[in-house]
Amino acid sequence: MAPQSSPRQPLDPELRRRLLLEARTPWRGLRRALWFALVASAALGLATMAMRSSAGGEVASTDLLIQGGALLLFGGLLWFDRNRSSDS
Repeated sequence: MAPQSSPRQPLDPELRRRLLLEARTPWRGLRRALWFALVASAALGLATMAMRSSAGGEVASTDLLIQGGALLLFGGLLWFDRNRSSDS
């Protein structure tokens, strides 16, 4: 017969807190990496368009609005997905 394990030990409070936090916000690290990559892409696109425009090239205003909107949207998603303390 296999030896019986001892009665269930309570979890370490810090481990329990981390596990509950992960259960509430699964895939947070992957999500934040995706938001960061999309913010960087939008910022790079907007900077490229701004430089092209400042050099005298033509840039459609709708393209600038799309890039600016993408930067605001993904920046907002990254901001709202930040770490928040549990007491606030």
